[in-house]
Amino acid sequence: MEICDLALKRRIENGTIDGPKIFTTGDILFPAGAPRGRFRVANPADAVAATTTLLDGGADAIKVYAQAFWDLSLKLPPNVLAAVVGTAHRRNVPVFAHPSNRDGLYNAVDAGVDVLVHTTPQIGPWGNELVARMKASHIALIPTLKLWRFELVREKVPEPGIEAFQRRGIAQLREYHSAGGTILFGTDVGYMTDFSTLEEFQKMSEAGMGFRDILTSLTTAPAERRGLGTRSGKVAVGFDADLVVLGTDPARSVDAFADVAYTIRGGRVIYRATRP
Repeated sequence: MEICDLALKRRIENGTIDGPKIFTTGDILFPAGAPRGRFRVANPADAVAATTTLLDGGADAIKVYAQAFWDLSLKLPPNVLAAVVGTAHRRNVPVFAHPSNRDGLYNAVDAGVDVLVHTTPQIGPWGNELVARMKASHIALIPTLKLWRFELVREKVPEPGIEAFQRRGIAQLREYHSAGGTILFGTDVGYMTDFSTLEEFQKMSEAGMGFRDILTSLTTAPAERRGLGTRSGKVAVGFDADLVVLGTDPARSVDAFADVAYTIRGGRVIYRATRP
């Protein structure tokens, strides 16, 4: 899928098809021993080579499985994570990490990754010490709370178990948001086959995020993370005319964020919702 993202990005940028701006990591870096993946890195030299190959190929960021969710014995050692981060940061490129569990989370934070992709409901509360370290390191969090329902439904977990697992993820988001940590919106759509964003907005609201907080996670926060804060992320004179127009008011209900009426890129409508 990641290779397809790069190909799709090139087609949009050269005008072959309409589409939004795509920022992609390309292929994920997997721990050695993983049963899949183009890049399975066992040591710092592997990490440097894989990271360099991806960036030379057009990736805008690097993504790693700090720990594999399907086999917790598979994890990137601290020196390998450090090599990835060091190589990416020397080229001014951020690193995204799937923490998956405790070791992946702490190793990713220690290595200085920029973005944690997913909460970790498996391990319960993060606690003040870890949250403070994450915030001091300016780590952003993409919660992907809807993902947990998608995964557990697929595994035929009973509804009470799904709700309990999701609540732990919501609590971790509440911890980090309450501490002033940066939150970025994300869903794992593409891996998930249910494309609706509604549940994600609702769960973010349950974690204590108001409509302005969620709006920030969709606009100014990611623009600043990408170094685009001087021309993207808000409506202002001289900024890119890249807009999403909602059909209803999110100040009344955060459900409105899922009610997209138009998507506009460069002042041109590239998506128009079909309405009754």
